[in-house]
Amino acid sequence: MKRVSLSALGGVVGILFFLPLLWVVTNSLRPGSETFAHLKLSWQTFFELRPTLHNYSALLSSDVGRATLNSIFVSALTVIIGLAVCATAAFGLAAFEFRGRGLVFGIVVLSFLVPFDAIAIPLSTMFRDWQLTNTFTGLVLPGIGNGMAIFLLRQFFLGIPAELVEAGRLDGLGWFGVFRWIYLPLSKPALIGAGLMLFLFQWQAYVWPLLIGTDAKHILGPVALSNLQGQNFADYGLVFAGAVVLTVIPLVVIAGFQRYFVQSVSSTGLK
Repeated sequence: MKRVSLSALGGVVGILFFLPLLWVVTNSLRPGSETFAHLKLSWQTFFELRPTLHNYSALLSSDVGRATLNSIFVSALTVIIGLAVCATAAFGLAAFEFRGRGLVFGIVVLSFLVPFDAIAIPLSTMFRDWQLTNTFTGLVLPGIGNGMAIFLLRQFFLGIPAELVEAGRLDGLGWFGVFRWIYLPLSKPALIGAGLMLFLFQWQAYVWPLLIGTDAKHILGPVALSNLQGQNFADYGLVFAGAVVLTVIPLVVIAGFQRYFVQSVSSTGLK
């Protein structure tokens, strides 16, 4: 009986979370003038009998279309470079004993406890001095050294048996070879989990792209979406279509790699 009650409660909570998403999707399939035509709760609030893709076709020709491609490019670049940086740092903290290692690791942990938006404005001033505004370099750089990703990878690396490292060293591998041929192949779930963190950090960023990517060539999806809401007028059908697109892309990525993310958190690194 208890299990049935918990299952029913979970179903109700799931529906409550799903209904707003369904409402947004439904309104993205309506003309902007009809977005709020069914605010009185009824079946028409959540279902559209004559759906149209006009909002999505208009979205492709707007700044949001290009901004979405920019977001995909910046996020992918952040994942590739960020994994190289974070994995190397995590390897150094896991494989080598050196004075101050605990202090360095403490700083890494502290770095992901401080909200990035709290340091975004002073950091953007430095980037302006370095002539990095309106560049993809400026958009990518803050995301490549992610403390949470380093923490996750380091904890995973610590679970890799020392015997494997010793065997590799006896076979003539240098430390880079140990990293390349032992640590990385055994750490696929952790690397994918860290990659998801880097991707989501960059994809959902708003304040930093707003400060650094201000021209049309470097604007990112969340900023372009907010720009659709003018001071005196907003086409909410277009806004909802943009929100759906910017939600579906990371949702597909997360759904595709979910099992690896769970493994990265739960696994000890033993294969």
